[in-house]
Amino acid sequence: MTSVKIVVAGGFGVGKTTFVGSVSEIQPLTTEAVMTVASTDVDDLSHVPEKNTTTVAMDFGRITLEKDLVLYMFGTPGQHRFWFMWDDLIQGAIGAIVLVDTRRLADSFPAVDYFEASGLPFVIGINGFHGQFPHRSNDVREALAIPSNVPVIPCDARNRESTKAILVTLVEHAMSMQAAGRY
Repeated sequence: MTSVKIVVAGGFGVGKTTFVGSVSEIQPLTTEAVMTVASTDVDDLSHVPEKNTTTVAMDFGRITLEKDLVLYMFGTPGQHRFWFMWDDLIQGAIGAIVLVDTRRLADSFPAVDYFEASGLPFVIGINGFHGQFPHRSNDVREALAIPSNVPVIPCDARNRESTKAILVTLVEHAMSMQAAGRY
């Protein structure tokens, strides 16, 4: 049995908790806290007005991809004030998924920069809110200045098969990076 650690990261409200919950075979552990009036001037809810909770530490889930391969998923908090935890969360991880919301693409740059600087293999998951993908993967790649060897994949964080497919892509990408000696 092989177990590996995966990190699910991205900006505020991009669907990290939903992603982990949709694919986890166990009841996911979440550290969701109710958003208060104090965060009104800090957190932009214009694209996610129904959001009333936020991750304050991490999300945790598990999925068995093959009978001998188990992934442990750790979802990061999205707000800048919680990023100090990211260094601890990536310890021992084989790779990361950076979820992006194309309505707020600029919110993705810090996560992309973080994983590029860390050297940890990552893939981009374009979360299609309400099932909509208004931009092609190559357009998102270009806008985020993502190298051609990094997979950029549309996904629906609510859909188990969609999230499972991106996890498989990440594992394959991390393995190819390791085989090439780039990780």
